[in-house]
Amino acid sequence: MATFKTRAQYVADDLRERILGGEFKGGSQLRQDALAKDYEVSRIPVREALLTLESEGLVEFHAHRGAFTTELSVAAIRELFDLRVLLETYVLRHAIPNLTAADLDHAASILRQYDAALDSGSQIDNWSDYNFAFHHALYAPSGLPETLAMIGQLNTKSGRYIRMQLVYTREIEKAEVEHRQLLELARQGDVDRTCQLLETHIKDAAEGIAAVLEKSLRSA
Repeated sequence: MATFKTRAQYVADDLRERILGGEFKGGSQLRQDALAKDYEVSRIPVREALLTLESEGLVEFHAHRGAFTTELSVAAIRELFDLRVLLETYVLRHAIPNLTAADLDHAASILRQYDAALDSGSQIDNWSDYNFAFHHALYAPSGLPETLAMIGQLNTKSGRYIRMQLVYTREIEKAEVEHRQLLELARQGDVDRTCQLLETHIKDAAEGIAAVLEKSLRSA
């Protein structure tokens, strides 16, 4: 099993560089048999590597068709994250006056789990889930179910970009610090400063991953 893990990690690391380097364009099919031959391994480590890259947002599986590189767009990132700013600051502004001690404790509990997953480097595929769960814990008391549903849809679309931001921009520590600051400002009931920090937090995330993609496009 350890041998497979080592081979899978080697394949994932090399394939990741090839994708980000532009060798495989967005929407390219990644045939497991061809990759196994290319890397001189069986299909098992190739499959594991592709699942790793799927969790990072670089690969997606289509039913009955196999694995494909994800279509990544700088314009899409900026549009999605601009929408997040509009909707999330709106619900946060309504939520903060309604936050109870139990709500804040719940958010803090999620944040501890999130920090532990980030610090250990494990559960990469769950990072965007933890991120959304923390934000949602702060937004839920807003009493705006339709807006919350729209935010959930945006999270699904931007989840892979959030994982990529944390994996590739090396800004995990910055994200952790800002989450703790958001929680503390919300605890203080400071609506304006909390919303201002949230806007900066989301916009910085967008620019971080946009920079990674623009660099990969230039090198393609």
